[in-house]
Amino acid sequence: MPLLLALIFSWLLPEKPMGHPVLPPHAPVISVEETPTTADELYAEIGLEGILSGSAFQEGYERMVKFGITGNILAIADMTQPSTAKRLYVIDLEQKVLVMRTWVAHGQNTGELYATAFSNKDGSHQSSLGLYRVGARIISPKHGPALLLEGLEKGVNNNALSREVIMHAADYVSAGFIAQHGRLGRSWGCPAVSQDAMPRMIELLAAGGMLYVHGG
Repeated sequence: MPLLLALIFSWLLPEKPMGHPVLPPHAPVISVEETPTTADELYAEIGLEGILSGSAFQEGYERMVKFGITGNILAIADMTQPSTAKRLYVIDLEQKVLVMRTWVAHGQNTGELYATAFSNKDGSHQSSLGLYRVGARIISPKHGPALLLEGLEKGVNNNALSREVIMHAADYVSAGFIAQHGRLGRSWGCPAVSQDAMPRMIELLAAGGMLYVHGG
């Protein structure tokens, strides 16, 4: 009789011990990595203190957030630094690492050693500030392999494509030019880099990377 009663009432017993609820089969599981990360947290995790100013990183990253962009590679050109400094930083936001740091030129009418004037106007020969989406690799008739830049900020850099502002290599971006002139050479508004750096820029940024030009 006891065995028969046990069989009759066994369906009333829970399949899992109480106190350990089971998630529905398709319930989402949110990991720590999916929690939104603030600019300050990323800045600390990447270890940029003393290397890149917090304001330059924060403004670049928060602009990406504002535009709903989730790209992994962000290049920051900190134009508050002199052109003799390696003021272009390429950061992998997913791996949380500074990938490279190198020179970048500013526009002819933006300043001498320091960048002091910026413009979005055609023919200004000045650099434009703000956030850019890096486009495809192209071949410039004048500069060779280069990267298209799409300015995302209206009134600030949205004329980049019509101005033919691109990232390209230039001989005047080099240690030798700095030694001779006390500054880098200047472009017509393009963020020009060295011949040695350009292949790596293409590898890291082409068709999906972001560039933020910071002016303080």
